[in-house]
Amino acid sequence: MREVGAGRGARTGARRVEFSDLSGNPEVAPRRVTGIAEFDRVAGGGLVRGSVVLIGGDPGIGKSTLLLQVMCRLAADYRCAYISGEEAIDQVRMRATRLGTAAAPVQLAAATNVADIVAALDAPGGPDFCVIDSIQTMVMDTLDSAPGTVAQVRASAQELIRVAKRRGTVMLLVGHVTKEGAIAGPRVLEHMVDTVLYFEGERGHQFRILRAVKNRFGATDEIGVFEMTDRGLSEVPNPSALFLAERRGDVSGAAVFAGIEGTRPLLVEIQALVAPSPLGTPRRAVVGWDSSRLAMVLAVLEARCGVSVGANDVYLNVAGGLRINEPAADLAVAAALISSLTGVPVPPDAVVFGEIGLAGEVRAVSQTELRLKEAAKLGFASALVPPRARGRRGEDAIRILEFAEVGHLLPLLQDQPTRQPGRLVGKG
Repeated sequence: MREVGAGRGARTGARRVEFSDLSGNPEVAPRRVTGIAEFDRVAGGGLVRGSVVLIGGDPGIGKSTLLLQVMCRLAADYRCAYISGEEAIDQVRMRATRLGTAAAPVQLAAATNVADIVAALDAPGGPDFCVIDSIQTMVMDTLDSAPGTVAQVRASAQELIRVAKRRGTVMLLVGHVTKEGAIAGPRVLEHMVDTVLYFEGERGHQFRILRAVKNRFGATDEIGVFEMTDRGLSEVPNPSALFLAERRGDVSGAAVFAGIEGTRPLLVEIQALVAPSPLGTPRRAVVGWDSSRLAMVLAVLEARCGVSVGANDVYLNVAGGLRINEPAADLAVAAALISSLTGVPVPPDAVVFGEIGLAGEVRAVSQTELRLKEAAKLGFASALVPPRARGRRGEDAIRILEFAEVGHLLPLLQDQPTRQPGRLVGKG
């Protein structure tokens, strides 16, 4: 009797998968540098041939502007195409004129049919780099659903990724985002591409942050900082100095946090305001940080340090529009909150960093020396940090104040009797 499934591969014409040894010599994928240093940093040092990059962000944040600038830089050495499904060709030309890049030899097209786009990319002399703006406007004729639906986005992306891998074209896809900030469409879209970048920023700020959340060819959590000007997006090589440019050191409720974004140390001001609440339920408003993390820090201050915050409104803001994700900001947030309560400013020449545990202890964080080096470079004279291991203590460029518990901040921020004290109650 014939075994079930025998000969099925022969009937369907399937070919056996060929395996290779793990010990083979992999070919190093050559990177193509765009010339925009902040973009290249986030991409891992440049764009890899045949890679597909998905860039998401809020409407009007500058995604199309950034990619048009990238294409115009690359067009001097490579064949570049910009395909828009949202704008007419003349509209793209107007933006290029405003950016001062209208003379760049970038090929423009206004199209939404994926089959037509694939045919153009496959033609002799096809582009080396291609921008699709946006993936949600692309349409497959074989599907009856409307543009932007899950089926259309998935199928369109699959066809475009296939042609990019086959021809070695670098494909840059623009993605819309939902009101929660995630890229619209199926979640599998982010799994299909090689790199996922998010363009962040507040409309009221001129700063824009390009953040890598996935990168098969480089580090994740790397950021690039840009400034929106009337000539488009300009690079910010020293973002710490820019984020602290408008800082006033004699104001209570502010602390300078020495953070790490990817491989780059970054100094930013954290501002807190604690004020009596006229409401039955006090407000907790957070911009640029995790609201649940703020609730934890407030609970530790109440339970472990005797700091009475419960009846007050609490407002927390990361100046400059940057969003901080690392727990090393806990101690800076606590210092800003206590400073706002007491009216005593945090020492203006000090940076603060450290993670707070639920027992009130201050835990060590990674890359301490890199944070201190950046602080010293920008002229800070002291640092409020967690205790460091004895073997790691070297000759520091700035004065170090180590805090084993968050409660040890209280004497530092209560030692000026001329200030009007806030609602601060020490235990015992």
